[in-house]
Amino acid sequence: MTIQFNCPNCNALIAFADKHAGKRGRCLTCQQPFIIPSQDEEKPKKVKLKAEKGEPVPGFYRAAFVDGWKLFTKLENATGLLLILIAVCFKFFVARLTYTVAFHGPWRTIEFPLPIGFILNIATWGLLFWYYMEIIYSTAFELEKLPDVHLGGFYGFLWRIIKSVYTFFIAMLVVELPFLITVVILRIAGVEWPVFLYVLLLGGLFPFPMAVLTVAIGKDLTMLRPDYLLVPIFRAFKPYLAMSALLGAAGVLHTQASQYAGQNFAAATGHLLLNLAVQVFALMAMRAIGLFYRHYTCYLPW
Repeated sequence: MTIQFNCPNCNALIAFADKHAGKRGRCLTCQQPFIIPSQDEEKPKKVKLKAEKGEPVPGFYRAAFVDGWKLFTKLENATGLLLILIAVCFKFFVARLTYTVAFHGPWRTIEFPLPIGFILNIATWGLLFWYYMEIIYSTAFELEKLPDVHLGGFYGFLWRIIKSVYTFFIAMLVVELPFLITVVILRIAGVEWPVFLYVLLLGGLFPFPMAVLTVAIGKDLTMLRPDYLLVPIFRAFKPYLAMSALLGAAGVLHTQASQYAGQNFAAATGHLLLNLAVQVFALMAMRAIGLFYRHYTCYLPW
């Protein structure tokens, strides 16, 4: 379906496919950037042009740590929050489901384990990864609410899962490449440096939020270059550290959040609430990543 509306600057008629609603667009007549509306004749919101002096926009900390809690209080965010709630609950109850298929032959029975729970767990994370990137993109271009949920039918839904899992995997692979190369070299040399490898592993995670920001905004995996990742970190180290702390908190909580495995009601409820708490920090972190782009674009070499 196509959404038709008028440019907020020159009033030219513009049309976009509805799957682009909530994303950034640009008028071909006057080059005015805007946020694509969700329905016909709705007035699009203008996107402010970057400051001419190339200076950071103030207010990052307040926007990230104070205003960020408004995500959970606005009625217009109910659909996005419901999507995350359903995904977390689904993942919690199915992540450990495993079935076995037995083939009975004349001499022996062959059994094949089917890790259905593992597959569904990865698929659910893929859905969450897709929505995380949508949050980063919409926040970066001044949309002050959670993005609308457009899954695009079964095949569109499946493609979003596959693409987002692949994107996050490549981003993680890139930032952990020094660690992986070092592991191979040390194994060939027959040397064991566990502490050094542990430090290198954690150090590789530090630029991961910038890698996610780069692919969420640039939508191009070839942009995962060392200068694109490291220059903004060094130029805006303190806000980047604060942003990373939110994502780190989500990661630490996730290591303590187990999935359902037949626990009693009290234990299962506690673990489910812990899984939901992970998503609270994850949402705050994704919004902060988008805000980092909005406030410190002048530091991005791309």
